[in-house]
Amino acid sequence: MPFTLQATDGSARAGTLTLPHGEVKTPVFMPVGTQGSVKTLHPAELEELGAQIILGNTYHLWLRPGHELIQKMGGLHDFTTWQKPMLTDSGGFQVWSLAKTRKITEEGVRFQSHLDGSTMMLTPELSMEIQAALGSDIAMLFDECPPYPCDEKYAEKSLALTTRWAKRCKDWITAENPQTAGKPQHHFGIVQGSIYANLRERSARELVELDFDGYAIGGVSVGEPEEEMFRAIDNAVPFLPADKPRYAMGLGTPPQILEMIGRGIDMFDCVMPTRIARHGVAFTLDGPIRIKNLIHASDPRPLCESSHPHVARFSRSYIRHLFRAGEILALRLLSFHNLHFYLSLTRQARLAIEAGTFPAFKEQFIKRYNSNHTEP
Repeated sequence: MPFTLQATDGSARAGTLTLPHGEVKTPVFMPVGTQGSVKTLHPAELEELGAQIILGNTYHLWLRPGHELIQKMGGLHDFTTWQKPMLTDSGGFQVWSLAKTRKITEEGVRFQSHLDGSTMMLTPELSMEIQAALGSDIAMLFDECPPYPCDEKYAEKSLALTTRWAKRCKDWITAENPQTAGKPQHHFGIVQGSIYANLRERSARELVELDFDGYAIGGVSVGEPEEEMFRAIDNAVPFLPADKPRYAMGLGTPPQILEMIGRGIDMFDCVMPTRIARHGVAFTLDGPIRIKNLIHASDPRPLCESSHPHVARFSRSYIRHLFRAGEILALRLLSFHNLHFYLSLTRQARLAIEAGTFPAFKEQFIKRYNSNHTEP
């Protein structure tokens, strides 16, 4: 995968990913389309927001409607009508979340479908096959995500399994497979190792030896304290190649994203912008606000001074009314607003890196975001 660095500011990086469906400027936030759709939003709205790449969820799309059907419909891009880059996860994290109904073996993971309770088996090879059928630009390797907390012995055993699975993924990728014929797809390894520095280093080194197109840091934001999350990044990044993209999976709050950019991370995804929107929470430069709170009942201001014109035309009072009345427009407006906030944040971070002012930008943003909360 061609990845070009245009600028650096300390460890922070501004680069360009060249993918089959277009270029992606980094740092980049990737909206999550779990079922092949970013919840409540039309693809044209995502384009208006400036989204460069979105995610599809391998586990959910495999169970419904099925990768064979999606392939028959022309692949995930044609099926969803999103013609810009897409990344698909491996299903490993979803299987992790099914801890009560799963059984991990050398072959893969056996679990019960959350849809109908039927027994399913997901292996490294099948994960690669599904993602090839979906036709995403970036496919993630199948891994085991260890829980937090876990002891070092468990984390080491889990990491060894993840590495063996990575080798099987590599073998499948390099073999002659009809699913991959003539379809360019890039593959990212996933660094694991829980909170243990020696394991994070080992995982990074072992994956780099296998030579993938990019590298993600997984097993973060799974319940660990924030300082452990940052430490996991710090313990992996030094051992990842500078000429390959780096992806922190499933992160995070706006300040966390800026902290990760400052540590050399290029790519982010998180369900938070749309998930908390559905609970009436909007991100602002002064921290999150809860639109249901009485304080907004007669507030004529927009959600935030940086709101997109699509949302800025509406008052907090009106959006609160919509939310309390159960109007779907409230969810759409808040989701649109929160994604705009995240996408704007990473665009501004890139500009600051190019200008050599990223540390000051990060400090000023986080100071205001954390210090001006006016809500309980």
